[in-house]
Amino acid sequence: MSSPSYTEAPYTSRLTPGVHAYVQPDGGWCLNNAGFVSDGRTTLLVDTAATERRALLLRDALTAAGVPQPSYVVNTHHHGDHTNGNSVFTPGARIVGHTACVKEQLAAGHQLQAIWPDVDYGEVPVIPATVTYEEQLTLHVGDEEVRLLHPGVAHTLGDTVVWLPGSRVVFTGDLVFNGGAPFVLMGSLAGSLQALETLRSLDAEVVVPGHGQVCDPSAYDTTEAYLRFVTELAADGHRAGREPLEVARTADAGEFAALREPERLVANLHRAYAELDGLPPGSPLDLVRIITDMAVLNGGRVPECLA
Repeated sequence: MSSPSYTEAPYTSRLTPGVHAYVQPDGGWCLNNAGFVSDGRTTLLVDTAATERRALLLRDALTAAGVPQPSYVVNTHHHGDHTNGNSVFTPGARIVGHTACVKEQLAAGHQLQAIWPDVDYGEVPVIPATVTYEEQLTLHVGDEEVRLLHPGVAHTLGDTVVWLPGSRVVFTGDLVFNGGAPFVLMGSLAGSLQALETLRSLDAEVVVPGHGQVCDPSAYDTTEAYLRFVTELAADGHRAGREPLEVARTADAGEFAALREPERLVANLHRAYAELDGLPPGSPLDLVRIITDMAVLNGGRVPECLA
């Protein structure tokens, strides 16, 4: 079993009387955020966690906040750090997600376990959504309207934005990494830029990113600047016939040097190259090759899963 190098405890942040964010510092690999909406009678949970242990901690946080266990769990996308803990909340909760999220989750299976086999995941059977939607779905938790919006292919094929117009709070999933490099390997670079425009159109006041501290909409600007940086690097490198790894190893990160997970640059370049080659958004790429490239950028080691 691996021993995570980052040990700061998760915490709950009260955003409004009925809306909470659940933050897992420092937001690195496998340390995602979740959140919940409750009127004291009904609870909707946004995302779960990468391991059974962490999902149980999330369940305990709901109890500590004095709210019932969830009737609904919304998965913002299929990645295991956001979905592995679904089984902790079922069968009491119905899992909700985009139709493509279900397909991708079933296709991926225990993908985190394949990448990081030494992590103690516990019992985390693959539990996909049974309530799905295509473009938009509205749920209600008491008087709180919860809008689920699909922004198109962005971080993945099946992303969901959870928007609370009454509270001006948005849960972005991994469309936003606050303090970390964006990651578009399984989605679309161009689509991620378009998704930011969707987020801006909501005019939220509070942003709960998929990873990192709760923030405000200025996080969109940082994300956009990074994605445009990748776009320019990819265009120049592709034109010159240079491999993504070569481009990433020689790139000047500049203002983005302080972002966590800098090795994601090469993965993002692979996606950008695929789009320049005319492949459809979200087309499968050579995951083994790309993880190997990320390991090269990370000093020869696969980046550590901190769960």
